Amino acid sequence: MKCIKYAIIGSGMMGREHISNIALLENTKVVAIADPNESSLSLAKEKIEQYWETPQCYLNFKEMLKQEDLDAVVIAAPNFEHIFIFEYICRYYQHLAILLEKPVCITKEEAYRLQDSAHNHKAPIWIAMEYRYIPIISQFIEDLRMNKIGEVRTLAIREHRFPFLEKIGGWNRFNEKTGGTLVEKCCHFFDLMNHVIQGKALRVYASAHNDVNHLNEQYNGRVPDIIDNAFVIVEYDNDVRAVLDLCMFAEGSYFQEEIAAVGDRAKLEAFVPAVQRFWPGALENPDEAPKPKYVFSPRNPKGPISRFIEADQTIINAGDHQGATFYQHKKFLDVILGKGKVEVDLKQGIEAVLIGLAAEESAKTHKVVEVDF
Repeated sequence: MKCIKYAIIGSGMMGREHISNIALLENTKVVAIADPNESSLSLAKEKIEQYWETPQCYLNFKEMLKQEDLDAVVIAAPNFEHIFIFEYICRYYQHLAILLEKPVCITKEEAYRLQDSAHNHKAPIWIAMEYRYIPIISQFIEDLRMNKIGEVRTLAIREHRFPFLEKIGGWNRFNEKTGGTLVEKCCHFFDLMNHVIQGKALRVYASAHNDVNHLNEQYNGRVPDIIDNAFVIVEYDNDVRAVLDLCMFAEGSYFQEEIAAVGDRAKLEAFVPAVQRFWPGALENPDEAPKPKYVFSPRNPKGPISRFIEADQTIINAGDHQGATFYQHKKFLDVILGKGKVEVDLKQGIEAVLIGLAAEESAKTHKVVEVDF
């Protein structure tokens, strides 16, 4: 079988997580990486050398694409760089399969440009919405599709987690480079809302603020302007409502994400544990790590049915997303090999960003904002 050759653009934490998960697949190899930051590039090089021979390293992604014979490229650069990297690949390297990290863009104008660029791209384009592929959330979605709770009427998503990690130059501290927290972080959840509810988001109301994190930080004399907590309500055209509860100074929580769908017959809940490497004692003893919990609560007969779900520790160790990055890459590889279909396309990636942008606007104006494109 042919070995599929990957390149990674952006060698920060997420870029290195992609490397670790590609390494778990058969007949794959990361042959090149590109990043203008030599420190990040060196860390990614060391990561690749754990699995394969020394990769080719580039400070400029254009030079890498020119020199390398590739099958696929993963774009894991900072948010504000996605647009021009994507446009360049679509213009000059239409044969390359693309896995584009979220958020796909940070403005509505960029969304139009993405669509125009992708129009003639011949190879698959997959948007990295990893949260769909967290095993317990995949089970949650499958059970909803099986009509286990009846018709979904409400969806609630809570993420109580640690603050944003440090990034090169503090780029993730500023709205102009991230799109804002409700785009950067929460497009995952707006994608889940869209995927579960299967309707069109019509309007958004958000209340948000920065109350705890980054207040004493400065980058080139500027204080970060991103929010660290929010409530967001999204209304859909099929009369389903969804709500997001975000808090990014709650790293003591046993569960990082809690998702609850309520139908006319029952409620279904998925509890996603805190990131294992950040949990006290979990690195030394994985049994100490929080475990995913799944709860089915029928209206009749009353009484919840709960179970904990064990995860594959090898896959868990490859990243911070409960194995989701591996399962996503497995499906992306199937698409490259002609054995599967793209499950998260550019349109879906854009739709999630549009909700995030509407939420950011609503939080600033204290008004309901229509979602339009």
